[in-house]
Amino acid sequence: MSTPSHRVVVIGGGYAGTLAANRLRAHPGIDITLVNPRPEFVERIRLHQLVAGTGEATAGYDTLLGEGVRLVVDSATRIETATRTVRLASGEALDYDHVVYAVGSTGAIPASVPGAAEYAFDVAELESARRLRAGLEELAPDAPVTVVGGGLTGVETAAELAEQGRKVTLVCGRTLAPSLSEPGRRSTARWLTRHGVAVIEGATVREVRRDAVVFDDGGVRASALTIWAAGFGVPGLAAASGLRTDALGRLLTDETLTSLDDERVVAAGDAAAPSGQPLRMSCQAAGPLGARAADTVLSRVEGAAPALIDLAFVGSCVSLGRHAGVRQFARKDDTATNLYFDGRVAAMYKEFTCRFAMSRIRREARRPGSATWFKGGPRSDAALR
Repeated sequence: MSTPSHRVVVIGGGYAGTLAANRLRAHPGIDITLVNPRPEFVERIRLHQLVAGTGEATAGYDTLLGEGVRLVVDSATRIETATRTVRLASGEALDYDHVVYAVGSTGAIPASVPGAAEYAFDVAELESARRLRAGLEELAPDAPVTVVGGGLTGVETAAELAEQGRKVTLVCGRTLAPSLSEPGRRSTARWLTRHGVAVIEGATVREVRRDAVVFDDGGVRASALTIWAAGFGVPGLAAASGLRTDALGRLLTDETLTSLDDERVVAAGDAAAPSGQPLRMSCQAAGPLGARAADTVLSRVEGAAPALIDLAFVGSCVSLGRHAGVRQFARKDDTATNLYFDGRVAAMYKEFTCRFAMSRIRREARRPGSATWFKGGPRSDAALR
């Protein structure tokens, strides 16, 4: 049997990396290795359900990866571009011809906030979500819980817990759900109010204690458990590998998702910063970016010019417990319009989007190259100038 002529290592088995690995199978001469620190796929957009005990958030890679993709359960510690080697925590080294850098994002509990790292939980990764669920199970049902962060992750977490009867305070640094339109925010606020969530807008938590949070004005609010959902970070692998990154640590690329430092390294998902202007961290962007990263590698293997990013956003959807939600429509540049719908229909739509994200990966495993997305975003014209 002939040896494949190209070795591709995909680092990260999330929405972007898993789809990219499957899509690379479109070329029969590529040897594909997917490196992921866990033996199971994490549905990050369901982690708030895992926390509240209303659902699970993992899937087996045996149901997601196409034939021929090798899964290595390990963590990448360095990409050595000079020798084209990916170093792993186990001591193993993987040689490559191309790397797809799809390490995703992580929680970002700030070290600058006293007590946050010690006492606050985050909901961004599987292990922290499981610890948070265990912590909640130890609390009395009426114990006060504080969620710090008024973005969609914070809203979904607060709503899920409130529907379970928890006494929840949601602290918004600016305003509630800033990515939604004003009508969409009002709908969200009404649901939260009806379910007893105390929403505090324009406040900053300056200290987290074991049993309380302290605000920037000196106010203290009881909190038996504090959840930090204010922002995300990214793993430091790119910087550790000597590749240029933005201030958050995302790999700097051009509009084909190719590293500015090495054309054999291509990024996808939350850890990519094309032209220093990253797309919104989201499952909505991760899948298309994973597909585009794979296409860039395939083009280089075939000696063709890679295509540019061409992704249009269509809005966002936030779940409010298991029986309601808000589906927000947006322009192609991801700015919200005043058009939205809410209630049970929006909850059904959110469930559909969660299922669709997984079905797209599975479909790509069966038919590499089948994934499609909404195109015609504003980057297209800007990138060509």
